[in-house]
Amino acid sequence: MLQQVNGHSSGSDAQGGGSLREDLQKFLSGEAPLHQLDDLTKVNPVTLETVLRCLQARYAADTFYTNAGCTLVALNPFKPIPQLYSTALMREYHAAPQPQKLKPHIFTVGEQTYRNVKSLIEPVNQSIIVSGESGAGKTWTSRCLMKFYAVVAASPTSWESHKIAERIEQRILNSNPVMEAFGNACTLRNNNSSRFGKFIQLQLNRAQQMTGAAVQTYLLEKTRVACQASSERNFHIFYQICKGASTDERLQWHLPEGAAFSWLPNPERTLEEDCFEVTREAMLHLGIDNPTQNNIFQVLAGLLHLGNIRFADSEDEAQPCQLMGDAKCSIRTSASLLQLPEDPLLETLQIRTIRAGRQQQVFRKPCSQAECDTRRDCLAKLVYARLFDWLVSVINSSICADPDSWTTFIGLLDVYGFESFPNNSLEQLCINYANEKLQQHFVAHYLKAQQEEYTVEGLEWSFVNYQDNQTCLDLIEGSPISICSLINEECRLNRPSSATQLQTRIERALAGNPCLGHNKLSQEPSFIVVHYAGPVQYHTAGLVEKNKDPVPPELNRLLQQSWDPLLKVLFPTDPEEQPSGQSRAPVLTVVSKFKASLEQLLQVLHSTTPHYIRCIKPNSQGQAHIFLQEQVLSQLEACGLVETIHISAAGFPIRISHQNFVERYELLRRLRARTSSGPHSPSPDERHSEGSPCTEAATLQPLLQDILHTLPALSQAAATLGDPAEATPAPVCCGRTKVFMTDSMLELLEHGRAQVLEQCARCIQRGWRQHWHRKQERQRQAAVLIQAAIRSWLTRKHVQRLHTAATVIKRAWKRWRIGMAFLASKELDGVEEKHVSPVPLSTGSCLLPQTQSSLLAAIIRLWPLGLVLANASVGVQGFRRKLVVWACLQLPTGSHSSYKVQTAQEQAGITSIRALPQGSVKFHCRKSPLPYADICPEPSPYSVTGFNQILLERHSLGHV
Repeated sequence: MLQQVNGHSSGSDAQGGGSLREDLQKFLSGEAPLHQLDDLTKVNPVTLETVLRCLQARYAADTFYTNAGCTLVALNPFKPIPQLYSTALMREYHAAPQPQKLKPHIFTVGEQTYRNVKSLIEPVNQSIIVSGESGAGKTWTSRCLMKFYAVVAASPTSWESHKIAERIEQRILNSNPVMEAFGNACTLRNNNSSRFGKFIQLQLNRAQQMTGAAVQTYLLEKTRVACQASSERNFHIFYQICKGASTDERLQWHLPEGAAFSWLPNPERTLEEDCFEVTREAMLHLGIDNPTQNNIFQVLAGLLHLGNIRFADSEDEAQPCQLMGDAKCSIRTSASLLQLPEDPLLETLQIRTIRAGRQQQVFRKPCSQAECDTRRDCLAKLVYARLFDWLVSVINSSICADPDSWTTFIGLLDVYGFESFPNNSLEQLCINYANEKLQQHFVAHYLKAQQEEYTVEGLEWSFVNYQDNQTCLDLIEGSPISICSLINEECRLNRPSSATQLQTRIERALAGNPCLGHNKLSQEPSFIVVHYAGPVQYHTAGLVEKNKDPVPPELNRLLQQSWDPLLKVLFPTDPEEQPSGQSRAPVLTVVSKFKASLEQLLQVLHSTTPHYIRCIKPNSQGQAHIFLQEQVLSQLEACGLVETIHISAAGFPIRISHQNFVERYELLRRLRARTSSGPHSPSPDERHSEGSPCTEAATLQPLLQDILHTLPALSQAAATLGDPAEATPAPVCCGRTKVFMTDSMLELLEHGRAQVLEQCARCIQRGWRQHWHRKQERQRQAAVLIQAAIRSWLTRKHVQRLHTAATVIKRAWKRWRIGMAFLASKELDGVEEKHVSPVPLSTGSCLLPQTQSSLLAAIIRLWPLGLVLANASVGVQGFRRKLVVWACLQLPTGSHSSYKVQTAQEQAGITSIRALPQGSVKFHCRKSPLPYADICPEPSPYSVTGFNQILLERHSLGHV
């Protein structure tokens, strides 16, 4: 079915048509398993037919991304799929332990580059090269990758840094709609084709957070401003102005409804990119305020009116060309919008100024109609190119970070795809030249360099034939003679250029190159270059003039006279510029500038670790669910995808130097030390102590062997865990200076290393916990001892204070008791003296009341002391005690002989001296009760209760 397409055999004839077709029929008998193959290296056999069938099956199942070794193949779905690029899916790929085990996606490539920058000991800058034909989806892929990095590379801790990171993300994302509006256009193959190349440098700091970005552009197709091919459109921004401007803005910019402009073809087509508000909002976020935006759009409107100027050829060569139709109104409006003087503008377009001779004499020569049109177009291209460069500089100043704030970067390269139109000129030659250089970079980096490195390292390797495009590059840029050198030489010659003459020179000088061809049926002068993606015919007419890109000096002087603030910035006045022909600097051609910038770009790519995304366009109509095998097959052949799959399937994509391999995986020797009982290799300390630069290579070999001998144990461990894919040992080869392995082997080694690190971590944690518990126990015991000592000291101090207090109380009590005894003895001495003196007693009826009154007065006066002394357990004994009681009571007697002292215990009617008082007894004694003994506790002096009442009653009964 697909035996031969575009003159290239499919590869089935070399292996035998019948047997291969039978194998293919057996393999392709069921379409269902094909869409489940996430990697084209698993297709067997690897041919264009099988790869094509696999991609078609996955496309039919709405699976648009497929791995092809080191390359990701991206099919353009030509329909919106929001869930395929959602923020939740971005975070899922970012949080996955192994993103490569998820379904293939551009987020897998993005996460791989981000982790490479984050995990390597010495981070290496990463780059993603997005290639493919025009309309294959390169711009969309770059846009989604920028959104992915803006989401995953911004995780600041503080609120202020979060706001700064959010502002940087927003500015980086807003740079896309601005650059697409001013640099993209609708072509025959793509509604949003990038008409310039850009390399976006996403800058990361040491914490792998995005701090800024930088944009570098290449070869803007500025000729599109004044010249558009059939069925194509100008840049998007012109249509956005005409469709999205308000009524006031239309009046200000002279853009009435339904106005026709020569440089605005196909205005009736409405595209998704014709959104004026999105562009204005993005410019506002980038720091371009509304007055500046209005100034920009006013200049663009002036360029549209400039395109409506038409000249009529003059019959007299000495007279300038006249304006046609409404051109006078157009030039007046254009001069007003650009704020240029109207007459000098018209004069600059009609008359050319020539300086000749040593005296630099000035000659004025009227221009022909073609020359007037060329000068008009040149003026528009000059203004638009300066405006685009100014916008890029504004974007860079808004999003670029300080050089000291970032350490690594991830580059996104989005260049124009391979182009082949019916009429190809210098722009297509430069675009295809850039694609040839990028294809060579891929071939040199992956295919050629990998196979050559296998040979240098001494690995047994069967070479795979791949398509090398070095011959085509020699034809375009080779030295000493090439197409570029011949075109530049024609520009330096001081003679009119001829298209036929240039074709003849190219065919004669480069006839021996197999990539140069000639179309004998073509009526116009042209030559054919056989690119890696197919042959392209270039017309030589106008090739030299476009390469010169001449800008008449009077155009610069005219624009420097503008009163417009933006044009004053774009065309500053140079006071040092003097019209002199003595020292004329060499003029750089377009090809020379583009070649220099391309070389600089390739130097940046060579210093990074590249990753490739091949965008494939299923059909040229841009319709969903249509898969044209012929078109896809030509793209697969052009990018060398089959050779890539062959080498990826049979090769070793992972290459690590011996030193780095030993430093990272030396931990795996612990596994061998546990599994084997024999003597192990010397310890790292011994190795470093005995090592020297001359014996380093010899020392590394035993270590490498010990590490590699642990692979069977790792495979058995993987089989025990139930992963049959990792159970089979993957191939690994040890070269002279590097270790080569596959991705599966790298995963196995990383898994084993993680296990060893986990065991070491557990051992460290166990030792730390043991040390911590011992320390805690020692601290607890010490705390107990300290607490016991403190409690003992506090107890002793407390006992001492109690003993001191008891001593003080005891001493006070003894002093008080002695004092009371002294007072009692003194009181007794006074009573004895009173009773010894004779007391006359009267007889008769008045004796008893007088005696009772004296007795009551004595008892009331001395009853407290009597209670105290009667209850005292020590101090007064025997006869002295009786005297105390008697003295306290002071009993009256008739005669000294008949008086007898009796105690309360000896009286018959009294059972106890401790009889409780009948009623309440209140004491108001502050110190000793003796000075207050004569104070009655009751209001009545004769109210006697308690023990004293018993004594009185007993005394009265005795006298009766």
